[in-house]
Amino acid sequence: MAPEGPAVAADLPTSLPALPAYGESSLADLASSLLASLGVAGEANSLRLADADRVCLLVVDGLGWELLREHPAAAPFLSELAVSGRPLTAGFPATTATNMASLGTGLPPGQHGVLGYRVAVPGEARLLNAMHWDAGVDPVAWQPRPTIFERAAAAGVAAYRVSHAWFRKTGLFIATMRGAEYVNANTFGALAGEAAAVLRRSDRALAMVYHGELDATGHVFGCSSDAWRYHLGHVDKLAEQLVGALPPGAALYVTADHGMVDVPPQDRVDADAVPALRDGVALLGGEPRARHVYAVPGAAGDVLAAWRAVLGHRAWVVSRDEAIAEGWFGPVDDWLVPRIGDVVAAPAGPFAIVASEAEPKESALIGMHGSLTPADQLVPLLTFSAI
Repeated sequence: MAPEGPAVAADLPTSLPALPAYGESSLADLASSLLASLGVAGEANSLRLADADRVCLLVVDGLGWELLREHPAAAPFLSELAVSGRPLTAGFPATTATNMASLGTGLPPGQHGVLGYRVAVPGEARLLNAMHWDAGVDPVAWQPRPTIFERAAAAGVAAYRVSHAWFRKTGLFIATMRGAEYVNANTFGALAGEAAAVLRRSDRALAMVYHGELDATGHVFGCSSDAWRYHLGHVDKLAEQLVGALPPGAALYVTADHGMVDVPPQDRVDADAVPALRDGVALLGGEPRARHVYAVPGAAGDVLAAWRAVLGHRAWVVSRDEAIAEGWFGPVDDWLVPRIGDVVAAPAGPFAIVASEAEPKESALIGMHGSLTPADQLVPLLTFSAI
C-alpha cells in the first residue's frame, strides 16, 4: 500500500466532482417517474417516462454507463438499447445500500437516510453496516418514509420485488423495499420467468428485478477482467429474455445502482498504516471510495486538515457542512445530519482509502465504487416497450 507515512500532498484535485443530479436525472427521480408512468397521483415524472400499465425495472448491480459503453461485443442487446438510452447519476455514495434505497423510496440519500455502506449510529459510538444490518437497529425507524412499493399498492398497483432469496429478510430490504411482494429467484432463468409471471397477474403492476452478481464478479476479479466481461454476457441475455417475456402494454427499464473502477495496489492508501489518518478519529465509516470520518469531540477541524494534507489531489475531502452545502447527498433532513461523517472523502480518480486491519475483506477487493467520478456515478437508463 502507498504511501507508508503521513506525507503531505497539499495540492487539490484538478477536476470537479460529478455531483448527482438530484431532482433531475438521478436514481431517486427514476423511482418516482416509474410510479408516475403507472398513473400514481402526486408522483413527479421528471424523466418524462411514457405511460404504461405494467413496468419491469431490471437493476443490474455494478453496471455503470461507462462500462456498458466500453463492452458492446459482450452485451450486444443492451448496447443496442443504449443507442437510444441515456445516463443517470446514481447518488452519493455510489454504493448499493444507498442507491437501492433511492430506488426503493424515490428520495435522495439526505432524505431516506441510508447514507453509505457503514455509517455511525448517532449516540452509540458504533457503525451500522447497511448491507448486513444489525438486529439492534429497527429498519423502519432508521428509514420511516413510505417506499415506492407502499405508494404503488396504495394506488392499486401490484408491487413485486424479484431477487435472490438471500435479500428477503434483510434489514435493508425492510427499510427500503417494504410493501413489495417478495418473489424468490435465485438463477437467471428464475429472474426472467418470475418477473414475467408477476407482471401478468394484474392489470397494473410494478416489478423490480435485481441481479447482484455482476458487481460481485467485479469486486473479486476486477471490472476489466474476462470474468466480468463473460458475466456481462449472461446479463445481456437476461435482459433479452425479459423483453421477450413482457406482456402487451408493459415497459422494461434497465439501470444500475453504481459503476465501478479497478484500483491497483499502488493507488491505495492504508488508513491503518498512516497515523495521520487515524489521529482524532473515533470511527472510520463508509468504504474505500467513499469515506465517512467521525472525529472525537473537538477534533473535526484537525482531522479535516490531516486528511486533506495526506490525500491532497487524490481525493475530494470536505467537512460535513461543506458536503451538505455542495449537495453531495441532496437535501438533508436535520435529524439525519449526525449520520454523516465530520469529514467526507471521495477519491478523485482510480484511488482508494483502505483500512487493511479494520476492513481486510473490503481492502482486498479489486473492483471498487462509491465516489463522485463519472465511472462511479453514471448508470444507464435503457428502455423497451412491448406494444
